[in-house]
Amino acid sequence: MSCLFYRNVPGASHSWRYQPLLFFIFALKTLDLNIQNIKLPTEINIHLHGRKAPKMLKRRLGFILSISMIAGLMFPGCKKNPTNSSQPTPIWTTYNTSNSGLAGNFILAISVDGRGNRWFATENGVSRFDGVNWTTYDTSNSGLVSNFVASIAIDSSGSKWFATWSKGVSRFDGRAWVTYTSSNSGLASNWLNAVAVDKAGAKWFGTAWSGVCRFDDTTWNTYNTLNSGLANNSVWFIAIDSSNNKWFMTDGGVSRFDGTNWTTYNTANSDLVSDTVVTAAIDASGDEWFGTVRYGVSRFSGTTWNTYDTANSGLASNLVAAIVIDHYGKKWFGTLGGGLSKFNNTGWVTYNSSNSGLTDDYILTMAIDAYGYIWLGTGSGVVRLHE
Repeated sequence: MSCLFYRNVPGASHSWRYQPLLFFIFALKTLDLNIQNIKLPTEINIHLHGRKAPKMLKRRLGFILSISMIAGLMFPGCKKNPTNSSQPTPIWTTYNTSNSGLAGNFILAISVDGRGNRWFATENGVSRFDGVNWTTYDTSNSGLVSNFVASIAIDSSGSKWFATWSKGVSRFDGRAWVTYTSSNSGLASNWLNAVAVDKAGAKWFGTAWSGVCRFDDTTWNTYNTLNSGLANNSVWFIAIDSSNNKWFMTDGGVSRFDGTNWTTYNTANSDLVSDTVVTAAIDASGDEWFGTVRYGVSRFSGTTWNTYDTANSGLASNLVAAIVIDHYGKKWFGTLGGGLSKFNNTGWVTYNSSNSGLTDDYILTMAIDAYGYIWLGTGSGVVRLHE
């Protein structure tokens, strides 16, 4: 979510409940996962370093594997498109735990503050990078409530909001830390996938299965399927448009809230390609771009829908985990296994580990800073692209 410069809609997010974006990659890349006797979607036997995994993680990974394996492997859609030779030669820089002060290599979220500092959420806490120096905040040296931060948002005062899995949200104003949980506040759940700050300064928290919470620094409000028009209580991502409408990406489609009225778009009432929408970006024309983890990208102009996938476009993979739009209006799609695809509204270019300096084809999150650098969060560290 979360970045001052085109993080593309504050928030960021994603769900522990249905987490093909993060847990599948995390398991494969960092936990040396050995999977046996898969019974989809909820029964799965796995072992992490020889230890049987918790029942909750089994359920989550069951659905993850059903999407990631069936959609991504049985029906492969990863195109290894060569880069366009007429384009400027991109410059790639990789940061990881071996060559920098990055706290961990599994990057869950990226945000850029008003001073140009980059903030990286990892499995081992949050790292700040000012271009020269690295500073890490974790549970041992700060008031951060959990090292596993799923999303970062930065408000107008410069305070950082770190939404975590299982421990609530921590706010850091540069000096002091405050944590909000379901025990000491009106937060509906400690399991958070997304955080965003709207144009009025209100904070919005997307939960794994308890709807959306709004906090205006005084009052808490919860919106769920029982008391509002929210499509589904599992909220993966939150976007704020130029009119301060809130867009919630859920497992039941996309819900828009203007502060009074709710409108939901799903596969039953629109041409949205999938009801499970996990990321989004809004361009300068107000068009919404919705990323799914099986069917590619849907674009909505307010009246017309268009879908881009591996069959009808140059999109590298139909498993789209992150979207950003740069200062020139080019759309960038981070995929799971296909690398990075760029669309300039007329043509496509894909960068992957075979044809570029991209070190990991599994891109989990992205952000763009004031200089136009694109920062890619992967399961193997951070990659900076200067095109």
